[in-house]
Parts: sequence; structure tokens; C-alpha cells
Amino acid sequence: MTGARLPSRLIVDALIRAVQAAGGHATVLARGDDGAGTVVIECAEKGQPGPLLERILGLDGRYSWVRCGPQNVENRQEISEYLARRRARDPDLWLIELDIVEAERFAAETIVLS
Repeated sequence: MTGARLPSRLIVDALIRAVQAAGGHATVLARGDDGAGTVVIECAEKGQPGPLLERILGLDGRYSWVRCGPQNVENRQEISEYLARRRARDPDLWLIELDIVEAERFAAETIVLS
């Protein structure tokens, strides 16, 4: 299934269920297009901010989660401004927060489907 595009809503729902099943917390911060909206994850661990991740199609035809946005996760204003700009340019964008131990690793290991 290399390069297959799963509906964005399916990805979001799967991530939320997986995080909750693992004892974490997941929230939809902004709802996008059910079928083709870009998915961005705002990672957190015990309420402490982590990186932003975006699902990107790689040159190998597989999807993966890649860091995006400002790298200084402590600067919440910069993160908020970045996300506001992204949503303004792409109203179909999904923004979800995953609050779980090692959220970045969790997302990468949970959604490994093309």
C-alpha cells in the first residue's frame, strides 16, 4: 500500500484511540477536512510542550511524521502564531494534541500505515 492516502479523519481517530488506550490524553484542537486535510500533531508530555509533527509523503512513497514549525517548543507564542498562519492558509488542516510519554515516538510507531 505504498503511497495510499488514508482519510485524515481515520488517522486522527486512530491516534486518539491509541493514545487513550495507552493512558494518555488526546484532543482535537482544530478540525480539518475529513478526507484530505493535512494532520499536524502538537506533542506534549505531562502537560509540557513538545515538537509539532506533520504527516508527510516521503520520496520513497511512504508517509511519516516529520517535525515542523518552530523548534523552540518553549516559545508558545511563536508556536501559536505558526499554527494560526498554517490554519489561515489551509483551513482543511487538522490540529491534534497528544499528551503521552514520548508522544513523537508514539505517533511514529502507532501510525505506520502508508
